[in-house]
Amino acid sequence: MDAVRDISARLGPERVLASGPAFEAASRVWNSAVEHRPVVVVRPRSTAEVAVAVEAAGEHGLPLSVRGGGHDWLGRAVRDGGLVVDLGAMRRVTVDAAARVATVEGGATVGDVIGAAAPHGLVAAAGTVGGVGMAGLTLGGGYGPLAGRFGLAADNLLGAEVVLAGGRVVTAGADLLWALRGGGGNFGVVTAMRIRLHPAARLLAGFAVYPWEDAAGLLSRLDDHLPAAPDELTVPSGVAGAPGPAVFLAPVWCGDESAGQAALAELLRLGTPLESTVAAVTYPELLARFEPYAAGGRHHAMRTRGVPGLTPDVVGALVAAGERRTSPLSGVVVHHFHGAAARVPEDATAFGNRRDHLMVEIGAVWEPGPGEPHRAWADEVSSALAPAALPGGYPNLLRPDDHDQIAHAYGANAARLAEVKARYDPGGVFTATPLPSPKS
Repeated sequence: MDAVRDISARLGPERVLASGPAFEAASRVWNSAVEHRPVVVVRPRSTAEVAVAVEAAGEHGLPLSVRGGGHDWLGRAVRDGGLVVDLGAMRRVTVDAAARVATVEGGATVGDVIGAAAPHGLVAAAGTVGGVGMAGLTLGGGYGPLAGRFGLAADNLLGAEVVLAGGRVVTAGADLLWALRGGGGNFGVVTAMRIRLHPAARLLAGFAVYPWEDAAGLLSRLDDHLPAAPDELTVPSGVAGAPGPAVFLAPVWCGDESAGQAALAELLRLGTPLESTVAAVTYPELLARFEPYAAGGRHHAMRTRGVPGLTPDVVGALVAAGERRTSPLSGVVVHHFHGAAARVPEDATAFGNRRDHLMVEIGAVWEPGPGEPHRAWADEVSSALAPAALPGGYPNLLRPDDHDQIAHAYGANAARLAEVKARYDPGGVFTATPLPSPKS
């Protein structure tokens, strides 16, 4: 193919994959239900080489996608019939401990960033799955266990180097940086980021699992407890378990440990746990605890809703979700958004929902095989939550056809986001997380 020959001539054949085992591996993503087949995968090792790949995609009329961690559940990192810029060879993380800033290449994962910061007694605002790409998490917003104290991942993005359509390299100015803080990978290839770090050598974190018969009561009591939670305490919760459902809390305390012990003891007394692993851990150890729940090779379908709290209707929908699961691997995680993340002015970043809320992540997970019953379960849970839900939804989890949610996902920021998109990518070369149409 002309594109393969051209890019091979410009970058060297070792940077270009069009067949063979390495090509097959680069074409697979975390969600094995996705079977996209690119024409060519380019593996750059520098921003200049990324620019060559982007330019070549335009010259040869190939749809373009960017692969970081490959964890997007819809597989948007690998464009079917297109050119994939695979940043897997660009994972360097450099930490300036005195300035508390990490410089992160575009292919670095959450685990790479957290692992580089930990020896300095520092953490980044990130998620709980180490294999997720740090850029993808950050650009979409980035809920995480430290959001109450340090904000979203996007709130800690200080700067970015970006390859625009056509191959031009820029340092993000004010408008583009604003859009990158929550507007997704829709403007160019982010080849490097500067991320704010924070001092926190240890966390208090873990899982507390409660009997299913107490699910409704526990979640209702949690709803009474969360409004008074200090910034240092973020409390994800949810419904999961195998073979039968259980209700869990996954609290994370980031602050003074003695105060944290008291706060967590009070939290855990909301019920009588069957087991609890809450203890002092480092952030890398926390990632290791979550790793089994994010294993690759399974099929996934996800939906999302934002709710103002664990109201009776929401609790009822969550309990029904647990009882009607079609797979013991499926579950619902309720992410806690409060504190520092909620104090960021609504127009300060592209991220659209700054009120205290809970982001509900509905995850249908099953071993390879027919998926319709599991997708139907995810749809049913989403529909059950819809009457109590806030407008919009978390863009990193939305499907392109979730039109009603997309239209409201960025709140009052939608018009400015459309303007930035038109300025930096008028041809629509980059399509990552869904953006509202200019008329939405």
